[in-house]
Amino acid sequence: MKSRSLGKHGMQASVIAFGAWAIGGWRWGGADAEASVKAVQASLDAGVNLIDTAAVYGFGLSEEIVGEAIKGRSRKDIVLATKCGLRWDIETPALHAESEGKRIFRTLDEASIRWELAQSLERLGTDYIDLYQTHWPDPETDLEAVVATLDKLREEGLIRAWGLCNESPERIAEAARLGALSTDQERYSLLDREQDSANLPVCQQFDIGFLCYSPIAQGLLTGKMDGKREFADNDLRAGNPRFAPAVLEALQAVLAPVKSLARDRGVTTEQLVLAWTLQQPGVSHVLVGTRDITQAASNAAAGSIDLDSEELAMISQAADAWPGFEAFSK
Repeated sequence: MKSRSLGKHGMQASVIAFGAWAIGGWRWGGADAEASVKAVQASLDAGVNLIDTAAVYGFGLSEEIVGEAIKGRSRKDIVLATKCGLRWDIETPALHAESEGKRIFRTLDEASIRWELAQSLERLGTDYIDLYQTHWPDPETDLEAVVATLDKLREEGLIRAWGLCNESPERIAEAARLGALSTDQERYSLLDREQDSANLPVCQQFDIGFLCYSPIAQGLLTGKMDGKREFADNDLRAGNPRFAPAVLEALQAVLAPVKSLARDRGVTTEQLVLAWTLQQPGVSHVLVGTRDITQAASNAAAGSIDLDSEELAMISQAADAWPGFEAFSK
């Protein structure tokens, strides 16, 4: 397993991270806690030491599962990343979403960040977080105040590094000038390349780690999805236009050369996609949703695959043929 730095203010971490959104069950059709604990442990055993979760994933459940999974493990060998800024127990002027009977609000007020951090520490069973991230920007709190809070938490030893998620390139640059910003986390995949001309250049300029979430596009890039796939009503993919039959049909042509190369290399399509993603300029880590021990082993193996220039070019050519999700919404 390769490892890279989480930006100039961060620490070394495996390039493949355990993405813990799905194991919280929220918007993923529920979760099996026992299988999830085993998946986390299998990932750690396979060389994945970066685990990315969030308070809102399962409304605390994901963090609790991660905490249970790492009990008895050497804490210094694990890089724990979690997030703050989404509250379902209070109301603020910034409504983020309504889901599963809960109203979720944004806030990055200092008192709220500190309260959330205390809750996350308890659920995870630790006394510090390696990478603490703001989940979404808060329109009610100035970025300068947010940076000041996170820098203070770092100085106090409650967190080792901090990052932002779902931000604009302008605010990433501003945060890097204001404080010790380590990482930016954004959606990025072979099908979602907007960050190539947005945050990725800024992250390279300021030596900020770039963590991409949904690198397999919520399963679309496994090469296993077709129009017959059905999702539970509480699965975010149910009724999602990104999973419409026309999209799945068009995707087959894009993935055909990738699947062919995967067969030649003796790897899976998703492993090849992850390896390609990790070799894109500025990308430092990929966060891969993992729900069982089979997925854990497969995802971890992608962290040791190197692609030569010809292979990279072939996959990039396939990616460039993708018309974009917008083409199917007209």
